[in-house]
Amino acid sequence: MSAVFDQQLAFAGPAVLAAAVRAGEVTPRELVELFLARIERIDPRLNAFRTLMADEALAAADALGADSAGDAGLLAGVPVAVKDDQPVRGQALTYGSCGTDHAPQPVDAEVVRRLRAAGAIPIGITRVPELMIFPWTASDAGGITRNPWDPSRTTGGSSGGSAAAVAAGLAAAATGSDGGGSIRIPAACCGLVGIKPSRGRVSTQPLAQEWMGLSTFSALARTVADSALLLDVIAGATPDDVDHLPPPPESFSAAARRDPPRLRIAVSRKVPPGVVAPLSADQRLAWERTGRLLGELGHDVVERDPSYGMLSVEFTQTWLAAVDEQLSQLPHPERTEASTRQVAAAGRLLVPPRRRRALRARRRRKSSQVLALWDEFDVLLTPTLARTALPAVGGYGKPAPIAFELAARFIPWLPLFNLTGQPAIALPAGFGADGLPLSVQLAGRIGEEGTLYSLAAQIEAARPWAGLYPPLAAA
Repeated sequence: MSAVFDQQLAFAGPAVLAAAVRAGEVTPRELVELFLARIERIDPRLNAFRTLMADEALAAADALGADSAGDAGLLAGVPVAVKDDQPVRGQALTYGSCGTDHAPQPVDAEVVRRLRAAGAIPIGITRVPELMIFPWTASDAGGITRNPWDPSRTTGGSSGGSAAAVAAGLAAAATGSDGGGSIRIPAACCGLVGIKPSRGRVSTQPLAQEWMGLSTFSALARTVADSALLLDVIAGATPDDVDHLPPPPESFSAAARRDPPRLRIAVSRKVPPGVVAPLSADQRLAWERTGRLLGELGHDVVERDPSYGMLSVEFTQTWLAAVDEQLSQLPHPERTEASTRQVAAAGRLLVPPRRRRALRARRRRKSSQVLALWDEFDVLLTPTLARTALPAVGGYGKPAPIAFELAARFIPWLPLFNLTGQPAIALPAGFGADGLPLSVQLAGRIGEEGTLYSLAAQIEAARPWAGLYPPLAAA
């Protein structure tokens, strides 16, 4: 294959690649070899992958190759990357930490199992910050992961390795998880589409619930259509999950193919109380441009702020408790980073078991003040981040209070939707003066990912971004 054709394939996306495999235009082995070669050439400058699964991926490609001319699945032969908080059979699960035992996992996470069942081929496991705590991807265990648009900047976190891999064309798509913005932040930093589904939309097995119900699994992609396809593949809770949602009325892919009806859209850049986060001029302009576009597309657009109250305090307490619980499950907590132990210690001190139970019990009531906005509106538009990507090191190595303040000022609009359980999607929205991606967030009613996909696809059609990718990716 020529270099130009290789690059076209690398950025074609899961839907196109799977169709090409089913049509016999390319084989699964050719795709796996293409992405492995790109990883070997480009990843030394990015550090997106913790480990590769080359032999296993090639064997899976060869096994699939015999069936590729038929209906080999929605993701037939598509190489994907997996975040290092989701078990992969036979591979270590490290959570980006030196405190784990690195034992091979006996079974796949449910999301990985469903990807394989659809024909996808896992090719490697991506970097995360330790225990997925902070919105940059840097750790003692894995070093610093860098942004393909500018290696001096962060990919965001905690799905930072996954975002770097997709943005640089090292994988057609990648899994992620989002407990406080951890899919939406890397999507925003790297110019990708990243959705946090509603709580209960995607199984968190083998865990019954992730991060006290804050976190859900999903994926990162370059386009709205590919994001919708991936969610179609992985959606659905199991009987062992704590949280469940009924199936959507139509596939997410179908929702992304149709124009939305005229929607009532609230636009807000209000920072939730308890956080001080100046919005950069570039990010504000991206938010304003998108709001105007929505009006031009025929929607009813009104400036309206949610009633956040002090929900930020509820999130922070839940987050601290979740980190403490996760640290307590590691075989070697003493080997973790100082900031990790500091966050967990704060959780033990400030959020004892009785308060943790109270946080869960009152979550629905506390969330209702925010959810009331959706009695009047269909969608909320906010900035995704307060600025473009931070320096690559982020707050790595800093004391936990300093790192926490830096994180809170970077992502003020994201964590509360983890608490309310609503779906929210980050979309590319142009570039800043520094040449880095800008992003906006759409948040919807619980269970209505389809509405977000329809609206996001309409925005994408009006202002396409899929043909843009980092110069480094052409190396």
